[in-house]
Amino acid sequence: MNLEARKITFVQEFLKLQNEDIINSLEQLLKKRKAESVEEDLKPMSLKSFNERIDKSMEDSKNGDFVEDKELESIIDKWD
Repeated sequence: MNLEARKITFVQEFLKLQNEDIINSLEQLLKKRKAESVEEDLKPMSLKSFNERIDKSMEDSKNGDFVEDKELESIIDKWD
C-alpha cells in the first residue's frame, strides 16, 4: 500500500473514532513527531554557505532583484 492510500485509510479510521482520549493522544503524538521532524531538519549552516548567501543577497540587491517590504506585506495579506 502506498503512502497516499495509507493516509486515506488512516483518516477514514480516525473519522470513525468516538473516544476522545484516543483522539487527544493522536493529536499529542502528531504535534510531538512534527516538532521532532522539524528539529531534525534544522542543521547549522556552514560559514561558507552563510557567506555565499550574503554575497548572493548583496548581488540581488544591486540588480534590483528583491521585493519591497510594503509589496511583501500586500502579498502576505492575500494569503488569508
